[in-house]
Amino acid sequence: MKPNIHPQFYTSAVVTCACGNSFTTGSTVEKLHTEVCSQCHPFYTGKQKLLDTMGRVDKFKRSITAATSIKATIKPKKERKARAKK
Repeated sequence: MKPNIHPQFYTSAVVTCACGNSFTTGSTVEKLHTEVCSQCHPFYTGKQKLLDTMGRVDKFKRSITAATSIKATIKPKKERKARAKK
């Protein structure tokens, strides 16, 4: 193997969750920040919790309301008359 091509490995890297939980693990990054861990994830806790990353749920709801309001203002097209065959 070539020397000096591998990243620095930290055996006591600290992982900190948004819920306040922290633990140590091995990583190439000295400090890690996560949004969800095993202490607050709905699968492990059994509690239903809405995980909204960057307001995606709100963005979806706004697009639905905008689409329905635009759809209500558009006039329906006139129906075409059927052509008689010769």
